[in-house]
Amino acid sequence: MMESWLALARGPIFIAAFSFMVLGLPRQVGITVWEVTRAVHRAGDKNIPYRKLIAATIGWLIPVGKLWNQVLFSLTSLLFHVAILIVPIFLVGHIALWARGLGVSWPAISNPAADVLTIVAIVTAVAMVVQRIASRPTRALSRFQDYAIPLVVALPFASGFLLMHPSVNPFSHDATFFVHVMSGNLLFVLIPITKLSHMVLLPGVQIVSEVAWHWPPDAGSKVAVALGKESEPI
Repeated sequence: MMESWLALARGPIFIAAFSFMVLGLPRQVGITVWEVTRAVHRAGDKNIPYRKLIAATIGWLIPVGKLWNQVLFSLTSLLFHVAILIVPIFLVGHIALWARGLGVSWPAISNPAADVLTIVAIVTAVAMVVQRIASRPTRALSRFQDYAIPLVVALPFASGFLLMHPSVNPFSHDATFFVHVMSGNLLFVLIPITKLSHMVLLPGVQIVSEVAWHWPPDAGSKVAVALGKESEPI
């Protein structure tokens, strides 16, 4: 019975979930580009500081300076993102699947390195949730998915670790394998429709923010006049 469920998870469900991600991410990028283009076209001040935006984007992609602001949370987040990107792409077992299916392959990380990064992914996922709960300002801004997504992301890593170490796995191999595949399929579906989409949208975050708040130089005085408060001090 479990073999049938595994075949379904690795076959039709995987194809549907992966296709959903492959089609959904370009849609998200297209919508973002379209909205930014519209915002720039309608902006009263079209003098967009693109060099500053590029520098800010690099600062977000490589957040060395930001680590000093919130050291623990920033370091946890950085390690989490590094681990969840490297392991799925460079795990030898995953590369073998691509080689068998499409005939393409690339260098893999060693199994010990994969083990370390997998543990890092699991620990930092839990730590991010705990840190979010412990911080009152962050907790006030958090939604359900902010707590759930790191734990959902950790699930394929935890099940994958148990698959690679059957001596510490209290569950059957087939059951663990099924959880591993289905949790991966779930992530494929969630990536385009949750904040996980920032994996492709992150480079555009700075320009979106800049354009959204890029008012003409005299916008403040016009707003004050509209509110009838032009004579009041700021």
